[in-house]
Amino acid sequence: MTQDLNAFLYIAQGAFVTLKYTFFSTLGGFFLGFLLALCKLSPFFLLKKAADSYTSIFRGTPLLLQLIIIYFGLPTICAYQVSALLAGVIAFSLNSGAYVSEIIKAGVQSVDGGQFEASQALGIPYGRMIKDVIFPQAIRNIFPALVNEVITLLKETALISILGENDLLKRARSISSESYTFFKPLLMAAFCYYVLVMVLSTLSKKIEKKLNYDSHSRVK
Repeated sequence: MTQDLNAFLYIAQGAFVTLKYTFFSTLGGFFLGFLLALCKLSPFFLLKKAADSYTSIFRGTPLLLQLIIIYFGLPTICAYQVSALLAGVIAFSLNSGAYVSEIIKAGVQSVDGGQFEASQALGIPYGRMIKDVIFPQAIRNIFPALVNEVITLLKETALISILGENDLLKRARSISSESYTFFKPLLMAAFCYYVLVMVLSTLSKKIEKKLNYDSHSRVK
């Protein structure tokens, strides 16, 4: 019993590594996704084509392959050894940005067209219109989809274990190789992932309720 508890505590410590990758990759993916969404919604054909091509490439290839190319491929090109943390954050951010861009694009397009017309009639610049008028309304519509993307990203960070990072999965595999018991350690890691996802889902629901409440308050 004590051995199982010690194994669980050791595995659970990997949650800090998992959350670190999730946090930085979420920030990078959201920032990149926002820029890509602006390109897709811009009136310039080349910007739209470039953003669409980017999304097609990163959605059409496996994340694991992207991670391996960045970690093992970049050093052969630029003669610089990329750390596991940097490679992971770059790969996860680039991949997530492709999906986030589609979510934000759909959210902006879901805003009533009259908002665009009113902003243009008032002479509000395009960038300011998106930032101050359209985006705040769109974020309420796409918030659940963004949370789902963060949850997906959290689970996908398990791929970083192949680069030797001591996350939840890597610690579980270490226990398995030492004790020759594979079911329990992996089940413990799965439980930790489940708890993280449930905590994130609970927090997101509270934030979503507050966003909806603030929206209704403004309407009144």
